[in-house]
Amino acid sequence: MTAYVLTVTCPSRRGIVAAISGFLAAQGCNITDSAQFDDLETGRFFMRTTFTSETGTPRAVLTEGFAALAEPFGMDWAIHDAAQKVRALLMVSNFGHCLNDLLYRWRIGALPIEIAGVVSNHLTYQKLVVNHDIPFHHVKVTPENKPEAEARLMALVEETGAELVVLARYMQVLSDALCRKMAGRIINIHHSFLPSFKGANPYRQAFTRGVKLIGATAHYVTADLDEGPIIEQDTVRVTHAQSPEDYVSLGRDVEAAVLSRAIHAHIHHRVFVNGNKTVVFPASPGSYASERMG
Repeated sequence: MTAYVLTVTCPSRRGIVAAISGFLAAQGCNITDSAQFDDLETGRFFMRTTFTSETGTPRAVLTEGFAALAEPFGMDWAIHDAAQKVRALLMVSNFGHCLNDLLYRWRIGALPIEIAGVVSNHLTYQKLVVNHDIPFHHVKVTPENKPEAEARLMALVEETGAELVVLARYMQVLSDALCRKMAGRIINIHHSFLPSFKGANPYRQAFTRGVKLIGATAHYVTADLDEGPIIEQDTVRVTHAQSPEDYVSLGRDVEAAVLSRAIHAHIHHRVFVNGNKTVVFPASPGSYASERMG
C-alpha cells in the first residue's frame, strides 16, 4: 500500500474535515493519522493527514479528484508521497558541529533526506564532506563578489534540484531577493533562544546577564534577519559557576538537536507557516523515534 501525506490550509469553516475524510474513503483510502488546528485569531484552518491507498489509486488520480473538492473551500493543499525523500543542500562556514551531526544522522538513517551537496565559503570541511561521497562546493564570499556568490548558490539549487536549503551555521547574511525567492525553503539555526540576545556573540550576552537557561532556535529565513517563523527551540540549564566557554559547548549540543528536529518536521510536512509564526504538528506514529533522536 502506498502511503501519502495530505497538507491543507484554508479559511476556517464547517465541513472541511468531513469533506476530506469522505473523499479519502470514497477513493479507497484509510486514514492512519490526522492532526488539525483552527486559528481563531486569523481564521485559518490547518490540517495534516497521513493515509494509505488500499486500492492502489494513483497519486495523479487522487490529486485530480481532490482539486475539485479543494476549490470551493479555497484550499492551499498538496498530496505528498510519504516515501519520497526531500533533496537538501547543506551550507556551513567554520563551525562544524551541526554539519557533523546532520551527516551522522543521515548516514545511520535517522535523517531521511537526500543530501544534494554541501556549500561552504571556506574549505574547512571539504575532506569531511567528500569522504561521505557528497559533492562539496566552495563558493567564496567577499563584500565585492556577494552578488556573484549568491547567483552561484541559486544555480546550485537549480542544478541539484534541491527543495530545501539548510544553513548549518553558515555565517553569511543572505540577500532580501534570495530570501524572498526561497521563502519557506531555507532553515537556519540561530545560536540563541530568540527573540532574546539577537546579534553578535549571544552566549557572551547571556553570560553577562547571568541567565540560567541558554538555548537555540531553528527558523525559516526571511529578509528580516533572525525574524523568520520559528520551527523549533530548546534550552539547557546553566549556573553561575560556568564560563562563557561552557555556555558555547552546551549551546552547540542544543543547536545540533534543534536543527535536526526542525529539518524532520519540515521534510515530514508537519510545518505550516501562519503569518510570522508556524503551526507544527506532532510527529506521526512510527517516525517519532528518529525525529526525537539526540
